[in-house]
Amino acid sequence: MHHFKVVVRGTGSETRTENIMTMTDPVADMLTRLRNANTAMHDEVTLPSSNLKANIAEILEREGFISGWKVEDARVGKTLTLSLKYGTNRERALAGLKRVSKPGLRVYARSTEIPQVHGGLGVAILSTSSGLLTDREAEQKGVGGEVLAYVW
Repeated sequence: MHHFKVVVRGTGSETRTENIMTMTDPVADMLTRLRNANTAMHDEVTLPSSNLKANIAEILEREGFISGWKVEDARVGKTLTLSLKYGTNRERALAGLKRVSKPGLRVYARSTEIPQVHGGLGVAILSTSSGLLTDREAEQKGVGGEVLAYVW
């Protein structure tokens, strides 16, 4: 994240300085927040929302890694709340997350070269021309794309 100071001019001679943060990799931020909340055994984690993050959350829920998610209006922008999933003895449904393609080094896979995560026990999340798909869905559709993350 980069911090910028911006001077905001108000009515009359009133001015104030605000710090603005820009995020270079929102997907990595989402995965890190989810990983940290999972490690700390939190029930929920809240983060800034986007369509891409909501689509990732949908895949995580469909694949059984989280129990649910919702987008809510907040004071500034929208927030995405993920409900973490645990077993009967509080064992984690989510064992690990890894960001694969990054802003500085993009990683793509052809439909014939889509990686398997932990011998098929995990899921690769791909951004394709057909939207966000899991590795299995991309193979079935015969499409490749950018490998965003591995989840197991």
